[in-house]
Amino acid sequence: MEVTESGENCNILPNLNFETRHGGQAGSIDDSGTEVKKFKPCRPRYTDHTPCQDQKRAMHFPRENMIYRERHCPPPEKKLHCLIPAPKGYVTPFPWPKSRDYVPYTNAPYKSLTVEKAIQNWIQYEGNVFRFPGGGTQFPQGADKYIDQLASVIPIQNGTVRTALDTGCGVASWGAYLWKRNVIAMSFAPRDSHEAQVQFALERGVPAVIGVLGTVKMPYPSRAFDMAHCSRCLIPWGAADGILMMEVDRVLRPGGYWVLSGPPINWKTNYKAWQRPMEDLQEEQRKIEEIAKLLCWEKKSEKGETAIWQKRMDADSGRSTQEDSEATLCKSTDPDDVWYNKMEACITPSKGNGDDEGLKPFPERLFAVPPRIANGLVSGVSVEAYLEDNKKWKKHVSAYKKINKLIDTGRYRNIMDMNSGLGGFAAALQSPKLWVMNVMPTIAEKNTLGVIYERGLIGIYHDWCEAFSTYPRTYDLIHAHGLFSLYKDKCDFEDILLEMDRILRPEGAVILRDDVDVLIKVKKIIGGMRWDFKLIDHEDGPLVPEKILVAVKQYWTVGDNNSTSTR
Repeated sequence: MEVTESGENCNILPNLNFETRHGGQAGSIDDSGTEVKKFKPCRPRYTDHTPCQDQKRAMHFPRENMIYRERHCPPPEKKLHCLIPAPKGYVTPFPWPKSRDYVPYTNAPYKSLTVEKAIQNWIQYEGNVFRFPGGGTQFPQGADKYIDQLASVIPIQNGTVRTALDTGCGVASWGAYLWKRNVIAMSFAPRDSHEAQVQFALERGVPAVIGVLGTVKMPYPSRAFDMAHCSRCLIPWGAADGILMMEVDRVLRPGGYWVLSGPPINWKTNYKAWQRPMEDLQEEQRKIEEIAKLLCWEKKSEKGETAIWQKRMDADSGRSTQEDSEATLCKSTDPDDVWYNKMEACITPSKGNGDDEGLKPFPERLFAVPPRIANGLVSGVSVEAYLEDNKKWKKHVSAYKKINKLIDTGRYRNIMDMNSGLGGFAAALQSPKLWVMNVMPTIAEKNTLGVIYERGLIGIYHDWCEAFSTYPRTYDLIHAHGLFSLYKDKCDFEDILLEMDRILRPEGAVILRDDVDVLIKVKKIIGGMRWDFKLIDHEDGPLVPEKILVAVKQYWTVGDNNSTSTR
């Protein structure tokens, strides 16, 4: 940390340790009496450890409906209490947009996809980097041309379509190429035989999580996405009375689009190439068309192997006029209560959830009053409170940029907000150089993730007593406001901090904003974690009990310290 004369404006520099020079700057708090617990590195085999998607544990669960690929977290006694090491030779990823096309081999040394997907143009190995030509199973000519084809039907250019969901995303080239069109995609794929596909996506600087459409609801709010997409994603859409399409319908905004590329679309031409009986494919498409009708999705286009449907704005009333409709409506009073809840074969009503027609195009949508707030659907959040929150976060983010001059430079591409509230932090940071994963803790006092999506941002539900659905070293900067106060009686701070360390890149930065007594406890734990850190006053001065803790994770890799953990 390099400090100017005033002591306020300082650059976070990756190679400088500022812990000793700046210890105890936030007043005269003495906590020197107790021993700091030093965390050892985990064994090298844990380099790519994903605690809740552990391959060995997965094998103990049933394979039907992809249950074994869902989240299965370890019991408390099986949790690791060591630091996940980076692989030997690990380097900081290239800055965006170069990272979209190139990933250093040492960061994710898996060549299997280069062989398996060679003719589909997913990924190529060249020297010491992987190159991503932008191809995909359904778009060997490149994602750009494919998106052009979609844009002839879907209004991708004018800001109407801003948030997208890519189910079974591979290395997320679709999301990577949508970025320059000002569309942000939440991509997911399971941790499976295609080793590291989600890891590649995040190394490229594309938003992605480990996930699967199995039996549990997706960790997103209802009516969140303007567009959902499946390109040869191998999801059995027609099975089980259309339960998976009904789940996509839950998260799709009225007026939103669903794109399906690959089997069974255009089966008459392709059944031989797909090596599947013509009758099976015909029946699969018939079921999909039938469920789409039930959901009040209108087919807008079928060209080649790509079909596009649009969910009607008046889907609820449309359903009631279908005389022979077999639609069962969901009885649940809260369509956003999804964490570990099983999917149901029923249709989520859109009514009573805000006015989707009142949604502004992006980027106007970012600071406009979201419909859910305008219509009084978020208890305790008035229009005034929302506008005040925006003001507050602009001020906070401006203070962060003085503390860490690298925030605006493109050095931090993948950013996480662990307790995102109304999305004020992400909105104030908004830039083509970065994206923010807005996490809504499942125990948050107010569930405002739907509001975050209405602002044209993306996010996910998560309980921080468990590991996040991502690979190690996938975020460049992690921000958490009030997170430790929220969890102080719920789970161990040590577990939360070790999880932050797992998902943070070497030389990545952390900004924690919380009450001073909580941050003193946190500071104690990170003293043994190979982070350089500094506790500083609130931007309004030392009398404010809320403080800011900034930290940088030191660079170290497998073998840098022989005292590895026995775990």
